[in-house]
Amino acid sequence: MRFVKPTWGCSVRVMSHQEKTPQTLAQKLIAKAAGRDSVEVGEIVNCGVDLAMFHDSSGPRRLKPMLEELGASVWDKSRIVLVMDHYVPERGDDAKKIVRIARDWAREQDLPNVYDSQGICHVVLPQKGHLRPGMFCVGGDSHSPTGGAFGAYMFGIGSTEMLGVVVTGEIWVQVPRTIRMLWDGRLQAGVCAKDMMLLMAAQFGMNGGAYQAIEYAGATVTSLGMAERMTLSNMSAELGAQVGLIAPDETTRRWLSQLEKPVDLPPLAQQIWQTDANATTEDHHFDATKLSPMVAAPHSPANGFPVDEFTHEPIQVAYVGACTGAKLEDMQAAASVLRGKVIAPGVELMVAPASLRDLSLAKADGTFATLAQAGAQFLPSSCGACAGYGNAIKGDVNVIATTARNFKGRMGDPASKVFLASPFTVAASALRGYVTDPREVLS
Repeated sequence: MRFVKPTWGCSVRVMSHQEKTPQTLAQKLIAKAAGRDSVEVGEIVNCGVDLAMFHDSSGPRRLKPMLEELGASVWDKSRIVLVMDHYVPERGDDAKKIVRIARDWAREQDLPNVYDSQGICHVVLPQKGHLRPGMFCVGGDSHSPTGGAFGAYMFGIGSTEMLGVVVTGEIWVQVPRTIRMLWDGRLQAGVCAKDMMLLMAAQFGMNGGAYQAIEYAGATVTSLGMAERMTLSNMSAELGAQVGLIAPDETTRRWLSQLEKPVDLPPLAQQIWQTDANATTEDHHFDATKLSPMVAAPHSPANGFPVDEFTHEPIQVAYVGACTGAKLEDMQAAASVLRGKVIAPGVELMVAPASLRDLSLAKADGTFATLAQAGAQFLPSSCGACAGYGNAIKGDVNVIATTARNFKGRMGDPASKVFLASPFTVAASALRGYVTDPREVLS
């Protein structure tokens, strides 16, 4: 056995050729999809796809004409999930046309798994029971790595690659290295997974993942609920990774078992989908106890700093929305800051629940009422302003948002300046009218 020390101050364990190579979680998932016992980093293998997901923007309007030109058909309709979430509710002729194409194609193909205006694809997909450990999935959206929170290998692909998957049910991948982000310690009150991600993005940049597999592990990650784990996996895209994996455990099993259509996850499945003890990984260590709320300044998720670097930065719009920032737990976090209080004059607080399910649960547990009483305006459960569609930001304003990206013009007007933060920090900033450390106002 020998050890090498690479850049970034991490440790990589390299196996000798005489030993049987242990497998990372990423390798195990790819090996299963390829019908192999094991795979080696750098190998190019052909994988069978368990599920392909796309939405109104990435799917039928692009796939339909290509399928017709080829005279090809869908390989397995039961393995396709179509979600209408980008252009709904339809505003303008272009949006109406795009959504109509998606709806018409879904009827023509008699697709069994279609979710129209029920929320954002990355949240709806697991909530409808389509994800479980051990699956190999692709999605027509860059934030498809969200599926990795459930121990599934899931990544985003373009329309041409999706065409190949839809016709053949297969796709090739190069087996990636595994970069492990190991977090230990307990997060402070008012600090959450979004802060963890903004720190990692600041440290490694948007290309730090090098299109490899990132695995989040350690006691901190194990203690997180599924919504927080989804935030980590989702924003692996902002680190430039192909996938963002978290090993399934009892938390995964319990969450899946409580769905409207429960997913039965045998205990054995939890044990299988783990990185072997001596697998070759690139490890980075973080102390969660030292993490403070983070804010990413315009115009990059990697432009992150502790919240106190932005003292009294004025805010005109606070946005709790997007697949990474408006799940039930995200709205509950915002509500915990705003309970019994009212947002500052001149601030617009917009809340776009990630799914109708999360909206219903927020109404049932009082979260909706708390946010409404604080002055929140509720928007449709869709991508909306996050992607610059419906309710896009207008004018030269400062926005603080729970979204994953803050590129110039991403949320609408290129004159706007978008700061990224957690639901806690967004709510605290709405309360005071300027960027605020949520720990100062949490009751």
